[in-house]
Amino acid sequence: MHPILEAIERSRRDFLTSSASGVGLVALASLLRDQGAIARGDEAGRRSDPLAPRPPHFEPRAKACICIYLEGGPSQIDLFDPKPELNRLDGQPLPESFTKNVRFAFIQKESATVMGCPRVFSRRGECGMELSDFLPNLGACADDIALIRSMQTDQFNHHPGQLLMNTGSAMFGRPSLGSWLTYGLGSESENLPGYVVLNTGRGTSGGASNWSSGFLPSTYSGVLFRNQGDPVLHLGNPPGISARIQRETIDAVGALNARRFDAVRDEEIQSRIASYELAFRMQRSAPELIDLSGESRETLDLYGVGRDDPEGGGRGAGPGVYHQFATNCLLARRMVERGVRFVNIYHASWDHHSNIDAELKFNCGMADRPVAALITDLKRRGLLDSTLVLWCSEFGRTPLGENRAGYKTVTGRDHHPFAFSLFLAGGGVKGGQVIGKTDPIGWNVVEDPVHVHDYHATILKLFGFDHTRLTYRYQGRDFRLTDVAGNVVDRLIA
Repeated sequence: MHPILEAIERSRRDFLTSSASGVGLVALASLLRDQGAIARGDEAGRRSDPLAPRPPHFEPRAKACICIYLEGGPSQIDLFDPKPELNRLDGQPLPESFTKNVRFAFIQKESATVMGCPRVFSRRGECGMELSDFLPNLGACADDIALIRSMQTDQFNHHPGQLLMNTGSAMFGRPSLGSWLTYGLGSESENLPGYVVLNTGRGTSGGASNWSSGFLPSTYSGVLFRNQGDPVLHLGNPPGISARIQRETIDAVGALNARRFDAVRDEEIQSRIASYELAFRMQRSAPELIDLSGESRETLDLYGVGRDDPEGGGRGAGPGVYHQFATNCLLARRMVERGVRFVNIYHASWDHHSNIDAELKFNCGMADRPVAALITDLKRRGLLDSTLVLWCSEFGRTPLGENRAGYKTVTGRDHHPFAFSLFLAGGGVKGGQVIGKTDPIGWNVVEDPVHVHDYHATILKLFGFDHTRLTYRYQGRDFRLTDVAGNVVDRLIA
């Protein structure tokens, strides 16, 4: 409830309770309690928490989301959308009608030519979904996956594209998808944040703007966790500070903040109070979360925890990146088990302007096994039906090879916003299907286009929200994740 509305409601209760006495007061309190206007016992503390669970507009299919964001734009042509015609046209220029009035990041249009694809695609699962040989483990999950080959975006550069995919707008200052969901639903976890972010690799160019709460209260921002050491920096107490001293300190600060909130009704004060309390509870729960000693050897091997990195890797490499990404996928499952609403896993980078064959192989070797393990593990634990798993990025790659000035050979692809691929699994999604179709070279969508706003509208519906009604008033306007657009892709929903 908005603080102003809450103040009005509380003033009404204060008037009624001060006007009653004796049996009348007891009767009034009983009536209000039965109607849910006042809380029972220890419900009151949780109900005042900005992250307390709240009902959506209608019965949800999904309760939690794990979003695997692969920054840079993985090549759909090499992974999800086979185009044999590219090999026939390899080295040939495209008609001017394809590139006229098209902006590229680096391609020189006058001399650009088609680039073939060496990948081998095969049909996987009972559904017969065609997937690349770089994704053998995900191929085993094909019947649980809904693959969209007809994604479209308005942005062709990384940071604006990341903002649009993560927040629904290419402008700074808008709330992320995870923030909207925690704002709308709250969190089932009392001892962990409702929205957690895990990073692997060199980090996204968009950084924290991808998981910011924007103009929503800061309670709904993503909390960046580490997968080794203290999960959150400075979470532990300084030397000489006992749990009792800290508890008394937080109580005192909380009382002062509560008095200030009563005076000014600023939502950020509520967020501050909730953050202090959550941090205190996290001191015990967060270290247990990242302690994987209770996981079986079979589970650790399934995800690939402890794997060594192969040689090379280029943009996607980093010390221990294979182990870190696998650990993050396992941690995401553990968080969902503990009631966390939204988990973002970011990895950078898949921005293959050159050396795409070797570097894409490295990245897929890192991601394919843990993501497939995550889907498999959630399914066998009975969590996949209520947990939505997303594989996404800001755009795809061009059918043209990138002939950037100064490069002698063409070994990569440029940014491509007109047609790219991503997939969803679990959380009420109808798996084992491919939605949309692109032309013979993968340049344009020719069937069932899906814009980023449509994608977001569908995700919100899976969580029980009408995307046009999940709004927040800011600067005199009711904002929403899908801005003024978006149509639900009903075919995605089981």
